[in-house]
Amino acid sequence: MSAIDKLFQRLKSEGKKAFMPFVTAGDPSLDFTAAILKRLDAEGCHLAELGIPYSDPIADGPVIQDSYTRSLQGGTKLSGIFAMASEVTSEISMPVVTMVSYAIIYRMGIDEYLQQAIAAGISGAIVPDMPVDESDELAAKCKALDFSLIQLITPTTPRDRAVQIAEQTTGFIYYVSITGITGERTELPADLADNLTWLKSVTDLPICVGFGISKLEHVEVLKPVADGLIVGSAIVRRIAAATNDPSKNQDVMDDVGGFAQGMLSAIND
Repeated sequence: MSAIDKLFQRLKSEGKKAFMPFVTAGDPSLDFTAAILKRLDAEGCHLAELGIPYSDPIADGPVIQDSYTRSLQGGTKLSGIFAMASEVTSEISMPVVTMVSYAIIYRMGIDEYLQQAIAAGISGAIVPDMPVDESDELAAKCKALDFSLIQLITPTTPRDRAVQIAEQTTGFIYYVSITGITGERTELPADLADNLTWLKSVTDLPICVGFGISKLEHVEVLKPVADGLIVGSAIVRRIAAATNDPSKNQDVMDDVGGFAQGMLSAIND
C-alpha cells in the first residue's frame, strides 16, 4: 500500500476530504519551495503537488507557465529538486507527488526517474502528457514499487476511455474540472457534480478535482462529491509576489498559509 493509499484510507475513516496544494519547484528558489512545503504541512494540508518546471506548457495557464519560466531562468535542475525534496520529505507528514512531463521521465529513463524520486521521498507522479494507451510500462513499474501513478480525466474524456484510465491509475484520479488550461475561475461547470457522481460509480479510487478551484464557494459545491480538492494557480500567484523581493518572503508565506488554512476549514467544517 502506497503512502497515498494510506492517506486516503485514513481520511475516509475520519470522514474527511483532502486539500492538496500545488507549488512550482524553484519558484522563486528551491530554499523557498522547501520552506513553503513545510508551512503547508504545518497548516495541515494532506498532500502536496510539486511542479517540475518544463519549457513547453502542457495544460498550464499563464500563472503556472510564468512560474516555470522563472524557475528555469533561475537555474533550477531536476537533481536540485530531488536533493531539496530528500531533505523536506523527511521532515513533513504529507506525501509529495511530482507533476512532471513524460518527456523528462523519458529522457532520464523510467527506472532512473523512479529510483531517484523514491530516494527523495516522493510518493507518486502526475504525468499529464502520458496517453493511457502508452502508459503500460510506466504503470507496471510504478505499481511494482508502490509509487502512485495519478492520471487525468477531463470533461471531454469519453466514458469508455475514462474507465480505461481509471484502471491504469493508482493513488487517486485527478479530475480536471474545466475544459481548458489551469487558472482561477469565477464559476465551475454546471455538470461537474454529475460527472463526478458517474465516475464514482465506476471506480473505487479517490477522485480529486483540480483546475480553476480558488474560492470557498467552489469548495461548497465540490466537497459532497469529491474526495479531495487541488489548488494551484491561486497559490502560485501568491508566491509570485516573493520573486523580486526576498523581504516579502515571510509575508508571502503567511498569505499562502492563511489561504490554505481557510480552504482546509471549508473542506472539513
